[in-house]
Amino acid sequence: MKKGLGAIAMAFGMFASQVFAAQPTESIKSETLKTVLSRGALNCPGHNGSYLGFAEIDDKGNWKGLDIDLCRAMATAVFGTPDKSKIIPLSWVQRWPALQGGDIDILIKISAGTLSRDTELGFQFSNPYYLGATRILAHKKLEISELKEADGGTVCVLAGSVQEKLIANYAQKLDIKLQTVALDKSEELQEAYFSSRCDLYIEFGPTLAITRTKAANPDDHILLKDTLALSPEVMLVRQNDDAWLDIANWVISALLFAEQEGITSQNVDDIKAAPSSPEIAKFLGAKPGLGKPLGLDDDWAYNVVKHVGNYSELYERNIGMGSPYKMPREINALWQNGGVLYPYVID
Repeated sequence: MKKGLGAIAMAFGMFASQVFAAQPTESIKSETLKTVLSRGALNCPGHNGSYLGFAEIDDKGNWKGLDIDLCRAMATAVFGTPDKSKIIPLSWVQRWPALQGGDIDILIKISAGTLSRDTELGFQFSNPYYLGATRILAHKKLEISELKEADGGTVCVLAGSVQEKLIANYAQKLDIKLQTVALDKSEELQEAYFSSRCDLYIEFGPTLAITRTKAANPDDHILLKDTLALSPEVMLVRQNDDAWLDIANWVISALLFAEQEGITSQNVDDIKAAPSSPEIAKFLGAKPGLGKPLGLDDDWAYNVVKHVGNYSELYERNIGMGSPYKMPREINALWQNGGVLYPYVID
């Protein structure tokens, strides 16, 4: 063996021994988890451009966004650090074969759980981590307030997205004709819409709200009354790896549980040192039992909150009041705050 290869093999061996010290490989139920641990990184999708608030690149070349932070939370649960997450830019169409072929380990790309994605593409879904309505933005000069008044118009839509089917089905329901302009990148869609190549722009509601603020005159654009669908955004994994799906669901739940219990990245160390209940002690790894059933360390949830934050921290810095987009939580608030999100029970 050449000296360079020998050094690499030795380094990998040391890394692998550290990774598997807490959980022997034979005790790990998830094949995807075994692959991720062997590789030494979690592969997640980014975007081939910017999907503002969810996956975008800052002025220093770093990925950020709600989806990106969820990937970092998954990586932290597995490795104890978000630095083991690798972001792979993908278009909307590329996300399916990338997950099917193993180029990514989990799909966190503001993707809805749908029947065809379950039964035809062969994926499994996590619990929703975000609920968003599909809406339509229109040029105010058209003097319309709802889609039925746009018969014969053109509509910009992301190629390969669920919105393509939604707008086609909705137009058929209204018995109107629309010409679809399908493009791969959000930037291309926005340019096409703002240049009046399209009369309408159908998208995820939060994205439209963000897009409207970037217009030369936001008042020249209105959201139509129509709500085409309420979309449950989920993490997707390959079928037949229920143990990997369990980890995804418990990571989402951990973020929500931490928010519910007032545990943040700033106070998590103090709360772990003096937990107020057996459930919180177990959640933060002060009491054993949270990790082994999942093939993780008992400190995994503590690490997630410490390094990434709770759900509120993720939301606020990416799309909420701590971001440029200032989007209120509304339906995405916790159950006790008037929303629909909730964590699993820690017992």
